[in-house]
Amino acid sequence: MASSALAGKLVTLIGGSGFLGTHVAQELLARGARLRVASRNPDKSWHLKPLANLGQLQFVRTDVRKPGSVAAAVAGADAVVNLVGAFDGDLDAVQGRGAGRVAELAKQAGATAFVHVSAIGANPESEVAYQRSKGAGEIAVAKAFPGATILRPSIIFGEEDEFLNMFGRLISMLPALPVFAPTAKLQPVFVDDVSAAIVAVLENSALAGKTYELAGPETVTMLELNERIAAAQDRNRAFLPLPDFLGRAIASFTGWLPGAPITGDQYAMLSQGNVASGQYAGLAQLGIAAKPIGLFLDDWMVQYRKHGRFHEKRA
Repeated sequence: MASSALAGKLVTLIGGSGFLGTHVAQELLARGARLRVASRNPDKSWHLKPLANLGQLQFVRTDVRKPGSVAAAVAGADAVVNLVGAFDGDLDAVQGRGAGRVAELAKQAGATAFVHVSAIGANPESEVAYQRSKGAGEIAVAKAFPGATILRPSIIFGEEDEFLNMFGRLISMLPALPVFAPTAKLQPVFVDDVSAAIVAVLENSALAGKTYELAGPETVTMLELNERIAAAQDRNRAFLPLPDFLGRAIASFTGWLPGAPITGDQYAMLSQGNVASGQYAGLAQLGIAAKPIGLFLDDWMVQYRKHGRFHEKRA
């Protein structure tokens, strides 16, 4: 790999121990960046140690609700990437004003670049708490760190995600499955494409300071996605598309229960769909060719086939 502008630079990943954080960390380490992974549970990132050279990687226990811990995590950083997100709890404290606090402390610490990972659908006026807090976070970040880059990914998929694998497990176990919001359109984006987008912005300041929507190259409905996963497992399954009124009722009356299939807010977001609006630049403008789910699905679903890798898939 050619020498990177990130070589020797200190980058702090706030919320870096999660699914996306692990992939971003791998990209940064490969480019020679010095990496500080900051999260509430940094031990979840220790598997990254073999990928780093001596002194290239460190871990810091950080909680975005505690300014002192954030200040320590961003001290001396050349660039800061905020990956923190949640679907429940005090969302404003985490991804609303919490995001603004991270940006403010990064600016005070002298960081020259800030990347904030938001979400398609972020809207400070939304009735859905998740979208509303994400929208508020974008505003707070832009105010606290002029020149910050905001990335709005669609649903992120990857081999170890909790998106395709959740459906994969259910389809492998149940002969018939209900499908919530069956006609909702999704544009899932590959986790390594999102990671590459973050690194591209950090490497090239000419790309920074903008908002980008990161979406995959194909649009699928929820029903189509389930059918494709079943086909990749070589399983015949009956899918039961739920009408909107029934899906909303199930989400409203059972969403508060532990282990509920879907919450009211999740159903509201799902029924809206999750596709790029077209109002912002995307992966192509960052020099990234988006990869479709179909490129990986057959290989990833091997573990859910009847006999695993020994299953002989029908033509």
